[in-house]
Amino acid sequence: MDALDVMANLQNVFPYYQAIFSADEHCVIGYEVLGRYQSETGVVSLGPFFRDETIPEEFRLEVDEVVTKKALDYFLSLDDYTLLIFLNRDVNLLMLDRAESFLQLLLQYETRGLSLERVVLEINEHHFKGDLQQLSHLLTYIRTYGIKIAVDNIGEHSSNLERIGLLSPDILKIDLHQLRTTSMYQAYQDVIYSISLLARKIGATLLYEDIETSFQLQYAWRNGGRYYQGYYLAKPSAELVPRDMLKERLRQECHHFIQQEKKKLETLYRISEQFQKRLATLLAKYKKVSNFDELISLLANELNDVCFRIYVCDEDGFQQSANMFKRNDCWELQPQYYMKNWSWRPYFLENIIRMRSRKRGILSDLYADIETGETIRTYSYPIDDRHYLFIDLSYSYLFEHDAHY
Repeated sequence: MDALDVMANLQNVFPYYQAIFSADEHCVIGYEVLGRYQSETGVVSLGPFFRDETIPEEFRLEVDEVVTKKALDYFLSLDDYTLLIFLNRDVNLLMLDRAESFLQLLLQYETRGLSLERVVLEINEHHFKGDLQQLSHLLTYIRTYGIKIAVDNIGEHSSNLERIGLLSPDILKIDLHQLRTTSMYQAYQDVIYSISLLARKIGATLLYEDIETSFQLQYAWRNGGRYYQGYYLAKPSAELVPRDMLKERLRQECHHFIQQEKKKLETLYRISEQFQKRLATLLAKYKKVSNFDELISLLANELNDVCFRIYVCDEDGFQQSANMFKRNDCWELQPQYYMKNWSWRPYFLENIIRMRSRKRGILSDLYADIETGETIRTYSYPIDDRHYLFIDLSYSYLFEHDAHY
């Protein structure tokens, strides 16, 4: 696309709108405004134009303003005054005049009836080249007008969570494109988990974009997504789609997701209950053993079909036994682990308190084992008020019992 052709034919520049759907209402809650150009060969995206830093800044700013004005004129002509309007801005261009021209444009439309609380400023912090503190101050100032801030393309790159946390956006847009790459799946899962924790901490809403399959929609639903966007739901177009266009379909898909999730939780509950009964029986059987090393050696033979590591800790996380570890189908005692402390692990002390108060075992979430790198779950069980048994379940056992996801 030739930049001079675009500048000479600004009448051919216009907005497209891509719908954003909500998980709670299953309807359209807003639209992202995208730039398009009517060329001789058809409609083309202006994305490459806006991202091309060899094109003069004033050209890109002018085209951006044309797209924005046409979009805001269109939204003001509608009867719906609640739809959110996502406006993309190159964060480096925004900083040139401290967003003054952007705000003045919006204030003009506010006098015509546009509520600025409907506007979401969408930026990509990954491309920002300036002082992050100054950008943070600018975004704080922009928020005083009621404008929301969204940071997009999170997950596409190795997102710096500290930078994002400093900006404290209202919405985090997570790109699900890499979810289609099998080799990246586990690493990507870990990134998404970290982002979801950050979102919860700063009070941000998660918006999953680039959804092209039902699997990606389910992933977004399962991982805390409130808003969804992508070709699987609605492609960008020159017109808005009916607000309830996918209401019934999303309800049906959500029902399917819920059924699958309930089935998974029921499976995990059943496994936990089976271990509860099994260990209660085994500990009664071996209640006269002289020490914990002898106990875990006996338990290893009894639990050979389900686990690869067994050990005992006290209530403060200090290991009171060696490790009983299975290597090449043979169990070995590893005394070097005696008195190691595991209280630093996430949820360790919380789970100890839960087990002590409920007198029941706990099945952990999936996580990667530090030493083996294998995806595992741990079943923890209270031996008495001060000592707790930890059994690391093998991936093969989890896979066999549909507890590997």
